[in-house]
Amino acid sequence: MDTATGNLGIDTDILISGASIGGPALAYWLDRYGFNVTVVELAPRMRVGGQAVDVRGPALEVAERMGVLDGLRARQVQMRGMSMVDGDGTELFRTTERTITGGDIDSEDIEILRDDLSEVLAGAADDRVEYLFGDSITAVQEDEDGVLVTFRNHAPRRFHLVVGADGLHSNTRRLVFGPESDFIRHMGTYLSVWTVPNFLGLDRWQVFHQVPGGTWGGGVMSVRGNTECRVYLGFESAEPIEYDHRDAEAQKRLLAARLGGLGWEIPRLLEHMWTAEDFHLDSMAQIKMDSWSRGRVVLLGDAGYCASPLSGQGTTMAIAAAYILAGELKAAGGDHVVAFAAYEEALRKYVAQNQELAYTNKARVEAQAAAEMGADTELDTAVPDFQEAADIIGSLVLKDY
Repeated sequence: MDTATGNLGIDTDILISGASIGGPALAYWLDRYGFNVTVVELAPRMRVGGQAVDVRGPALEVAERMGVLDGLRARQVQMRGMSMVDGDGTELFRTTERTITGGDIDSEDIEILRDDLSEVLAGAADDRVEYLFGDSITAVQEDEDGVLVTFRNHAPRRFHLVVGADGLHSNTRRLVFGPESDFIRHMGTYLSVWTVPNFLGLDRWQVFHQVPGGTWGGGVMSVRGNTECRVYLGFESAEPIEYDHRDAEAQKRLLAARLGGLGWEIPRLLEHMWTAEDFHLDSMAQIKMDSWSRGRVVLLGDAGYCASPLSGQGTTMAIAAAYILAGELKAAGGDHVVAFAAYEEALRKYVAQNQELAYTNKARVEAQAAAEMGADTELDTAVPDFQEAADIIGSLVLKDY
């Protein structure tokens, strides 16, 4: 064993499906421990776009151990504050203490664009990890010695283990565990994100508008030195909506039909939506599973236990879980049966707490909207308990592997 890197000197080939956040983080740690790592990603390159995400608590510690913490801080979103406006654009509230997307401005947490985070994490392993872009898994056939994986474009290959880090609509989960409908839990809202020019002239600022009587609306935040903005628009739907998750143009039409005619800058934001190449819309949903592994296949992050953006913890869970999964495989000498069981034991409680946090946050947003409509709502229900969230975020203690 290489005592400097922790390299086990073992020959275990591992395939990771998904190159967003959990996948590249896991690839780094597996490579560091001496595993041979391949990442397959459906996109033709590292995906661009996505919302600003938060690296908190244990994920900050993992980033420091990876040596990328300074790189993340160099790219973090710079915010001075935020405003809430009405349908005419009249400012109703402003603060320079916190923002909707990132929380307390003076926090040690790192708010960073999803694509910037992915790039930093993928770069941590230099060129030692093999990436297969523009491809996906079409079949997984396991035997006692490993897994034969069939790809859409590349020739079939054998691996010892397969990790599904391919998000809420995980292809790996569908192939190995069953249809998405068995595991997804819809939370009643949809969120869309895309990039627009900074036509409002925002200076490290974000502006949000909540539709009167509703719990969702939209907002914009300036990013990348105020050269552009990321847009967030959402709407409520008690029942899941059937649509093609790969068809961005159909999703744009869906959003326009839902939000057309609303006030503030929403019409202009929708105009820019039609030409946005990084548009993304999805359900606020969770994934609930009795087990995150089956044989030689294991799920990581949103693929196995999505908490939804309402928790604010998806990124932190993915990065911390990647560290734990790789560490347990190292500790078990590559024995996946032992490692997968230890991985679940280490994370089950933390995942459950963060999934519950999403419902708590949703209830508070709904209570606040009810209070604004004149309902008799308890103040402690309508106002977020930031200490409660901080206690949950910091409750995961990382082992040394």
